[in-house]
Amino acid sequence: MQARTLALQSDPAMHESLVDSYKSQHQHPLNKLCHMIGVPMITIALLLFFFRWRWALVLFVTGWILQFVGHAIEGNRPAFFQNPVYFFVAPWWLLQRLARAIGLLHSSPSK
Repeated sequence: MQARTLALQSDPAMHESLVDSYKSQHQHPLNKLCHMIGVPMITIALLLFFFRWRWALVLFVTGWILQFVGHAIEGNRPAFFQNPVYFFVAPWWLLQRLARAIGLLHSSPSK
């Protein structure tokens, strides 16, 4: 696990491979929607925990429910069951999508 995490930091090809694998497991529009809502909820909950723990708990649990509902719709298991590194890939994937949507990041020609 630690070696793979270090490889992710130093190997852009590994990073792209993880993102591509993540994308392949999130094709259904409803699963994408669940993740577009659930991933930020979980991320915000982690940041909010020390200030408003009850709100953080509601956001965290609701975000995870959305994640699992999305995967039930898609018909597969969450990617982090295969590799815990995907806990970090999900927010990165979401940031990339948002950056592309608002024009801050352009898709590569091969994607």
